[in-house]
Amino acid sequence: MALMSYKCPNCGGGLQFDPPSQKFKCEFCLSEFTKEEMKRLEEEEARKKARYETEPGEQESAKDQAEAVIYSCPSCGAEIVTDATTAATFCYYCHNPVVLSGKLSGEFMPDYVLPFAVDKKGATEKFLSWIEKKKFVPKSFYSKDQIEKLSGIYFPYLLYSCQVDGKLSADAEKNRTWTTGNIRYTEHKKYQVERAGCLDVKNLTRNALSKTNRELVEGVLPFETEKMLPFQMGYLSGFQAEKRDMDSQSFTPDAEQEVKNYTVEQLRSSISDYSSINVKNSETSIRNAKWQYALLPVWVLTYKDKQKDKIYYFAMNGQTGKIWGKLPVDKGKLAGLFFQVFIPVFAVLMIGGWFL
Repeated sequence: MALMSYKCPNCGGGLQFDPPSQKFKCEFCLSEFTKEEMKRLEEEEARKKARYETEPGEQESAKDQAEAVIYSCPSCGAEIVTDATTAATFCYYCHNPVVLSGKLSGEFMPDYVLPFAVDKKGATEKFLSWIEKKKFVPKSFYSKDQIEKLSGIYFPYLLYSCQVDGKLSADAEKNRTWTTGNIRYTEHKKYQVERAGCLDVKNLTRNALSKTNRELVEGVLPFETEKMLPFQMGYLSGFQAEKRDMDSQSFTPDAEQEVKNYTVEQLRSSISDYSSINVKNSETSIRNAKWQYALLPVWVLTYKDKQKDKIYYFAMNGQTGKIWGKLPVDKGKLAGLFFQVFIPVFAVLMIGGWFL
């Protein structure tokens, strides 16, 4: 499997994608490169690595299928240990960003990537601003050492698009009541109502990595998928990335049912100005359905509470900045709040004679 380490053509330093400028930067000589220039560099790198590719017809080794996979860093030669779904990471010795290109080839080649729009500095600031509002979080959760664990990860998602044709028929009724003299009148008018239409569904999103925390990767939805770009390996440089290990077949029945239900709901909501509505029947049909594979950006922070032996997660949408998280609670801070409130109230009640 080929390892791709994007080198600056000016100084040989590692290149990383920079979210604010949407360019690729060298942290050593500060050179910048556009996505077009990176594409050319990627093609050149692929040609250089071609002689190391596996022979045609050779089967993937058992090592690559194992839970832990070992590679050699192309910069310093140190061993890089990952699991079977990791597609981009760092060398823990020379800190060079490494893209495991073979992991994202063939059927696992993404159609799109949504580049990070929030860099680590911005993500850290948002995290600290968010955590300041949480009064009972342990200090260790937002210590310097903990914040440095904030990681930018491209998670794999499958996107479902289709057109749904739907029609609906219902019995509706309008009621009117009025009084003339001493007589009260009620008028009932009954109608047969029909609605029909076509719904265009784009990029219904599903998490495609079985090992990940589902709440974490779905809690940061939605992404602005209209801003996705055709996939290029270079966008992964400087970040971690995971490849999908789930296919569209496992999601299709659920996705189809969701878009059908939504279509019926929209047709139903278009019927108004009636006293009552009773849907008799509805029909839906799906056409031009397709699944596409995309890597979408998420900032992730994990915290292990050793006393409870429980892991807490913080996640932020790397494009929109939307935050999701489940946070630990410091019992000491809660106890402090209890005594701050209880003791003054108890003292006032004692003075007032409530306990005498």
